[in-house]
Amino acid sequence: MLIFAMAVWGSTFVAMKLVVTGMPAMVAVFIRMCLAVAAFAVLIKYVRKGVVYRKGDWRYLVLMALFEPCLYFLFESQALQYTSAGQAGMITSLFPILIAVSAFFAFGERLYRRQWLGLFIAVVGVIWMTLAGEESDQAPNPLLGNLLELAAMGAAVGYTLLVKHLTSRYPALFLTAMQACVGVVFFLPFALDSQWPDSIGVDMWLLLIYLGVGATLGAYGLFNYALTHVDATVAAGYVNLIPAFAVLFSVVFLGDEINLWQWLAIALVFVGVYLSRDSKVDAQAKDNIPAA
Repeated sequence: MLIFAMAVWGSTFVAMKLVVTGMPAMVAVFIRMCLAVAAFAVLIKYVRKGVVYRKGDWRYLVLMALFEPCLYFLFESQALQYTSAGQAGMITSLFPILIAVSAFFAFGERLYRRQWLGLFIAVVGVIWMTLAGEESDQAPNPLLGNLLELAAMGAAVGYTLLVKHLTSRYPALFLTAMQACVGVVFFLPFALDSQWPDSIGVDMWLLLIYLGVGATLGAYGLFNYALTHVDATVAAGYVNLIPAFAVLFSVVFLGDEINLWQWLAIALVFVGVYLSRDSKVDAQAKDNIPAA
C-alpha cells in the first residue's frame, strides 16, 4: 500500500505541473477537492462505518486537515509554478528526517550523531540542488519554488504526526474524507478570487480527476490505512520513493532536464537520508538476523 501510494504521489507532481500551466493553482486545487468529496459522497456508507466521535478530538481533526490538504496544497501548488516537478519531488527526500527531528523536539525521542550528520548532509544537498538549478520553462524561479515546497513538507510533518494519533480512534477512510471536505471550504475563497479559465478541456479534466480521486482518495486512503499497521517513522521512510518517481515521471512526461551538478546534489540528498536512518532500528535488524 505504501509503495503504491508513493508512486501515485510521485506522479502527482507531473500531473499538477501540467494542470497549473492551464489554470490558476487555487482553482485547480479547489476542483481537485470537490472531485474527491464527490467520490466520498458515493462511498458515504463506508465513510461513516465505525465512526464514534470522542469529545475534544475536534482540535486534532481540524488541525490535521489544516496541515493537509490546506497548507500543504497551498504551498505545493504555488511551488510548482516556480520550480520543476523533479526538483519539487526531490525536496520530499527531507520528509523522513523532518519527522525524526520533530519527534526529537515533540516527544524527546533520541537522535543519534549519525542522524544529525545525515540531516546536515541532506539539507546541504537540497540547497546545492536548488542553487545549481537553472531557470527554464519548467522552473522559472527554482529557489522560490523549492522553498515553498519545503514549507509544504513542514505541513506534511504536522499532518503525519496527527494522523498517526487519530488512526487509533477513527477509520482511515473517514479521516481522508474529512480532509477533502475541509479542503473544499478552505480553498473556496481562493478559487473565487482567481481567474477561472473560459473552458476546461478533456485532457485537463482527466488530470483533475486523477488528482482528485486517484491521489486524494486513493493514495491518502492507502497511506492513512497503512499508518494503522506501521509506525509513522516507518511510513515516513517510504517517502524516499517519491523523489525517484517524481524525477522519473518528470523526465519522461515533461522532458525535464537535470544538469550534472543537480544529479550530484540529488545523490548527496540520498546519502544524507540513508545516514539519517535510526541506527537503533538498524542494530535491532542485525540482531534479528538468524545465524548461518
